Amino acid sequence: MDTNNRSYATYLSRRRATGVLFAALGGVAAGSLGAFGNAQAPEQASPQPKELGPCTSPNQARTSIHYDLNFKTSPERIYDALLDQTKFAAITGMPASIEPTVGGAFFMFGKLIVGRNVELVPNGRIVQAWRPASWDAGVYSSVHFEFKANGAGTDLAFDHTGFPSGLYDHLDWGWRNHYWEPLKKYFA
Repeated sequence: MDTNNRSYATYLSRRRATGVLFAALGGVAAGSLGAFGNAQAPEQASPQPKELGPCTSPNQARTSIHYDLNFKTSPERIYDALLDQTKFAAITGMPASIEPTVGGAFFMFGKLIVGRNVELVPNGRIVQAWRPASWDAGVYSSVHFEFKANGAGTDLAFDHTGFPSGLYDHLDWGWRNHYWEPLKKYFA
């Protein structure tokens, strides 16, 4: 086990550990993520983009990301956009396969991101065991989308936790450029 995996394990709460364990065991029980859709094994997945470079020193040790965002649409539409594979692919411009059920597997961005839905509260919350396909097998982080109606719009509180240190800058860039900007444009 390398130091990134040990660091990751120390940041897991009981709830996150349960979710990660559920996702990992669910993948094994389902014959890995290749058991749904036409997913390929990670070694056959689409090539990974080049790394953006090492994290800046202030972000080197960070293992979590938080955003408070507002969208000009209802919680129902954002929830649906994140769990409907056709809509998600249209918004991001990349292939996606999403089983919108608790325990359902997903891959996004042409199989660069894989995982499982851990908790789904319709139009209120999505919690996922989430990982880039390039990470070591069994290493997952937790992403948490919390939706709250605010007038004609939606406030979204987002947390990505438990990822290995040294990846903050790369993941932060990815969330901004592959999730938030496309969603803002879609719902403008």
